[in-house]
Amino acid sequence: MAEITLLDGGLGQELVHRSGDRPTPLWSTQVMIDHPGLVADVHRDFYAAGATVIATNTYALHHDRLEKAGLTTPLSDLITCALSEAKAARDAHPGKRILGSIGPLIASYRADLHPPIADATPLYTELAQALAPHVDIIGFETVPSLEAGRAAIAATQNIDTPVWLAFTLDDQDGTRLRSGEPLAEAVAVAQTGAAAILANCSAPEVMADAMDVFATGSLPFGGYANGFTKIADGFLTDAPTVDALTKRQDLGPEDYAVFTSKWAAQGATIIGGCCEISPDHIRAVHDALIADGHTVI
Repeated sequence: MAEITLLDGGLGQELVHRSGDRPTPLWSTQVMIDHPGLVADVHRDFYAAGATVIATNTYALHHDRLEKAGLTTPLSDLITCALSEAKAARDAHPGKRILGSIGPLIASYRADLHPPIADATPLYTELAQALAPHVDIIGFETVPSLEAGRAAIAATQNIDTPVWLAFTLDDQDGTRLRSGEPLAEAVAVAQTGAAAILANCSAPEVMADAMDVFATGSLPFGGYANGFTKIADGFLTDAPTVDALTKRQDLGPEDYAVFTSKWAAQGATIIGGCCEISPDHIRAVHDALIADGHTVI
């Protein structure tokens, strides 16, 4: 049996549920300003559920998103705040790790909007360099295209912290990215500089096909799916909020753990959850992995 790194679940959605605030395009960022300490509470709960790695609340911290939302707090201050919340949680769970999360530029899932490499690379570099001294892993999440993956690799050439690339998949075809490009080509991109490759924020039903593709490469791999019914058309418009997305009612903790056990059987060694995957889900995944004979590290 394998040693499995267990990630946390959907930080942003959990913050929405706990804060009671109406979501905005920068809901998870605004929460740090309006509800200090809430992010650390969520981090602690994921650690307590068995996660060995939590992701910082920095997914949406991009200049373009902050400016569009009219948020004037300096980027550096928001990064410092997010790191402080993550470290406060980790202090209560010595030995566990922190992943510095970097989401896609402009918008999630929109490969058509992602800037070209020449424009994207310095923006990703700024974030990676700010996070790297304070985290154990740099994680580029919801990477929608090969171009975006190449920009992430280019941005981290001079960073010693391990880099993980997590690509988001076509919800009907786990062998393709949301851009429509073959996932096999993403494996080749990741192998030019990443320490691991993952699939994230996609339907759990398509993840098994992605694990088979990843297994053809040489990198450690894994996945963390979302709990949405689908990525609704309304979420793909300008300045979307999660109000446009619907939580599945057929993906309870034990249901999700069935999926993750299959990925582990396929060779995945990094497993977790994305949007709408709660601490209860992660606890069920942890227990299922242990029951299957794996070791959670």
